Amino acid sequence: MTTLYEVHGSVALITLSNPPVNGLGYATRVSLTDNLQKANDDDAVKSIVITGAGKAFSGGADINEFGSPKAVQEPNLLSVILAIENSSKPVVAAIHSVCMGGGLELALGCHYRIAAPGCSIALPEVKLGLLPGAGGTQRLPRALGVEPALNMIVSGESVKSDMLAQIPGQKLFDRMASSVETLADEAFAFAQAIADTRPLPLVRSLPCKHRNGDAYFQFARNMVKGMAKNFPAPLKCVDAVEAATKQKFDEGMRLEREFFTNLMFTPESRALRHIFMAERAASKIPDLPADTPKREINSVAVIGAGTMGGGIAMNFLNAGIPVKMLEMKPEALERGIATIRKNYESQVKKGKLKQDKYEQRMGLLSTTLSYGDLKDADLVIEAVFEDMGVKQAVFRELDRVMKPGAILASNTSTLDLNQIASFTQRPEDVVGLHFFSPANIMKLLEVVRGEKTGKDVLATVMAIAKKIRKTAVVSGVCDGFIGNRMIEQYGRQGGFLLDEGCTPEQVDKAIEKFGFAMGPFRMGDLAGNDIGWAIRKRRYQEKPDMKYSKTADLLCEKGRFGQKTGAGWYDYVAGKRDAIPNQEVVKMIEEHRASLGITPRKISDEEIVQRLVYSLVNEGAHILEEGIASKASDIDMVYLMGYGFPIYRGGPMLYADQVGLFNVVQAMKRFAKNPLDDAGFWKPAPLLARLAAEGKTFN
Repeated sequence: MTTLYEVHGSVALITLSNPPVNGLGYATRVSLTDNLQKANDDDAVKSIVITGAGKAFSGGADINEFGSPKAVQEPNLLSVILAIENSSKPVVAAIHSVCMGGGLELALGCHYRIAAPGCSIALPEVKLGLLPGAGGTQRLPRALGVEPALNMIVSGESVKSDMLAQIPGQKLFDRMASSVETLADEAFAFAQAIADTRPLPLVRSLPCKHRNGDAYFQFARNMVKGMAKNFPAPLKCVDAVEAATKQKFDEGMRLEREFFTNLMFTPESRALRHIFMAERAASKIPDLPADTPKREINSVAVIGAGTMGGGIAMNFLNAGIPVKMLEMKPEALERGIATIRKNYESQVKKGKLKQDKYEQRMGLLSTTLSYGDLKDADLVIEAVFEDMGVKQAVFRELDRVMKPGAILASNTSTLDLNQIASFTQRPEDVVGLHFFSPANIMKLLEVVRGEKTGKDVLATVMAIAKKIRKTAVVSGVCDGFIGNRMIEQYGRQGGFLLDEGCTPEQVDKAIEKFGFAMGPFRMGDLAGNDIGWAIRKRRYQEKPDMKYSKTADLLCEKGRFGQKTGAGWYDYVAGKRDAIPNQEVVKMIEEHRASLGITPRKISDEEIVQRLVYSLVNEGAHILEEGIASKASDIDMVYLMGYGFPIYRGGPMLYADQVGLFNVVQAMKRFAKNPLDDAGFWKPAPLLARLAAEGKTFN
């Protein structure tokens, strides 16, 4: 049973029991309405209490039913709420822990509500590109007041029950319980006290007005437009709440349903729902059972106190895990600690971190100049220079000193993890943990699974990723793994576009208008153009037939490595990140173009975007085919969390699905005919060609 039914004296107790958050799936809705009927048919029952088992009242819709027919199958949530409102006996919602989305809409349909303190209350549908679809936009303004309700609906953020209870004139909670522990007893007492009260109060009958309605809603629209320019849902939330203040309840409900249905079919909502599911799916690894044993991680060692090492260390300090940092020279350690201090102090200054928390975190950090001092760490992460010889020396040393069962991780972004593992006598303990810079801020963690990486090691690092609040995506071993292997093709296209007639500024502006956080040339300047140069030098040896534009090499030969040198594709002023176009760079590109005998042509923004994005898609399809990534949504997560792909487009693979894979393949065939591009690369990956031919999608 997904709801439990008990009778205590004259009170019937219906408990939602659908772990983990009592999602309101089809079976739960049927069971709830059946038990509601049972209570109404029992003469001994005078009032009814609805609550949730475990650690939630209800988190709302059952995510397992998202997008399936069961999500709307009768009784749908609107019908369940109607049945509660029409109950001949008073229904009390006893709310605790979590009451969100459909769970809050259900509670608003009850005649009375009693809440435990510390309960998280929210209507978070806007985060999925939707608005509440079961009366939330019509009932919450009536119960809470128009302004606080609109703030909650538009932001989707949760607010504690204690704070909401203090809003003057609120009718959301009839009572506040003393504690979670006493909630049940207090709910029973309350249900007995109001058993004979008639008529039964309904939130839908409460007045809903704003004294400066037109001006307030215009102000709200202006605010929302500025904050949510690429998302239609927040503005529709404003429209729906305004309807609550100006229309009869049933008309407001009709409009809410219309808005909800229309939003469900927008590409933005599809993208946000895809991300929501993809983030959860990323932690599910096909051949890794949920009960795989995990190793204890109570202490971490980090090798290298540079920008990367320091950022990695901060993730663990923030999670309360002690870190020992190793460097070869005392001054390098001092510089590393100073940077960590500076990062934390800046958070303290901005009020984002309390002084005692800062001191506590710094207290967990220790340093050493000797490998021997790391021997007791449960996990060691190497963040040294990206060179196989350097990695070899580090892993041989780690193999010698680390205790049995310690996990040995490399932060390599492109090198062969299997080769790194072969430098040890324990390849099953070796795994890749590729953090993205700045490591203390970026959410993405590429977990690289070597040929011999133990399943318990993989399960352990996936769990630790969650603890340090990272979105972990598993990649197999190949040059560049998922993210950097794809970005290389994107970068190559950027170079060809320069050869054919673009400026760096034109390419960057086109892809930023599409929604990327920054274009390929600003990104190169941020990461350091010398990093790409080192990779290309390796490519020239290993893959001499791979075609590149030479402009990036010419730039590096001038020492223009990017923001760190104040000059890259653009110029930079110390202390600022603004990219200032440089005429000498443009002249260098023009001269190089002339030396190749190329006549520049005018290139549209549409062509720029398609070549950059479809290069990611085609390489992503190869990665899927080779089993480097286990699902298309994992590739989308890498690009959304690590490379600034626009959230509202859902990642490169979902974007290709929405454009239509047939159309993607047609565009690629056009690009293959361009003699200045790489025709071989534009041959659609077999998986892409097959899906396009069958009218299917990646996701």
